Amino acid sequence: MSTRIARTTLTALTLASIATLGHAQTGKLKVGLMLPFSGTYAALGVAIENGFKLQVEEKGGKLAGREIEYVKVDDESDPAKATDNVNKLIKRDNVDVIIGTVHSGVAMAMAKAAKESGTVLIVPNAGADAVTGPMCAQNIFRSSFSNWQPAYAMGEVAGKQGKKKAMTITWKYAAGDESVAGFKEGFEKAGGKVDKQLTVPFPNVEFQALLTEIAAAKPDVVYAFFAGGGAVKFVKDYAAAGLNKTIPLVGPGFLTDGTLEAQGDTAQGMQTTLHYADGLNTPRDTAFRTAYAKSFKLQPDVYAVQGYDAAQILNIGLTAVKGDISKKAEFAAAVEKAKIDSPRGTFTMNKAHNPVQDIYLRKVEGNENKLVNVAVKNLADPARGCKL
Repeated sequence: MSTRIARTTLTALTLASIATLGHAQTGKLKVGLMLPFSGTYAALGVAIENGFKLQVEEKGGKLAGREIEYVKVDDESDPAKATDNVNKLIKRDNVDVIIGTVHSGVAMAMAKAAKESGTVLIVPNAGADAVTGPMCAQNIFRSSFSNWQPAYAMGEVAGKQGKKKAMTITWKYAAGDESVAGFKEGFEKAGGKVDKQLTVPFPNVEFQALLTEIAAAKPDVVYAFFAGGGAVKFVKDYAAAGLNKTIPLVGPGFLTDGTLEAQGDTAQGMQTTLHYADGLNTPRDTAFRTAYAKSFKLQPDVYAVQGYDAAQILNIGLTAVKGDISKKAEFAAAVEKAKIDSPRGTFTMNKAHNPVQDIYLRKVEGNENKLVNVAVKNLADPARGCKL
């Protein structure tokens, strides 16, 4: 009798396990959106969320047959709060995947937690080189760029345009440091020299003393890394000091993406490099822009594209594992093999899970970052320090 009870209990437990497994693969997929919804980068966080949700809607509200349940956290672009925030998503909310974030310092804490827990993390903006460098992991992906990519391309462009002396200016934090290092590498490879690297504490926007220093040094070009509200203030202050008349201001696209309306005339004619541009005029991009404008009554920018492609990456991996996100190796293998049909143009992933993509040279015309040409074709981040 006891043997029969034991067998019955075992059978019940087995059936329960199968039912749970089935639920895990077909029930709702919990997606943690850890993004800035307040402060300097708030508009960027909203654009990423919009882009992600647009792709999900295009797939009928499901990815690989699984409905999406969203858990939102405002990371406030504050690295000091990042570890607590990401651990709440992983341990309290039991999310299956995390999408985030914008600020590189916050993303580093997220990457550490994802690596330790095995939770799938897709980074839809933060370009910290280390995320797909020393922190690289089977379960960590990026749908955006490394800080090195657009910066290196701008350095090459400036050098090829005959500029010989440059100064750089940025917030003093990981993204800024890596961006100016990428520019320096590309610029000096093309025959130029970076004479001085200026910094201000994040998120300080008092630039006057440094603008006076630039005016006195008279470099051939200034490379600046700022984004959001900081980019608006810097470009306006640069023009107010009269520097835009004599010393070209260049940067990665974040200097002018999502900020042109606020910058107004002060940004006109500026050149930047990025993996997206206005005026690509491809059928894929036109369809995306039309759908985004219809859904959100806004024009999309690079942040929206990166959110959209984060959902594409998730869908590719999930489809390959039939919705079972616990199959990390198969998920990663599918993404690594994929050609991702992005509004920016088709891109692939390197082994470190960073996009291999065209970097465009753009020029500000009105409220658009108009395509000039492809600055560097299929640029792959060197993924220094990645041991996958």
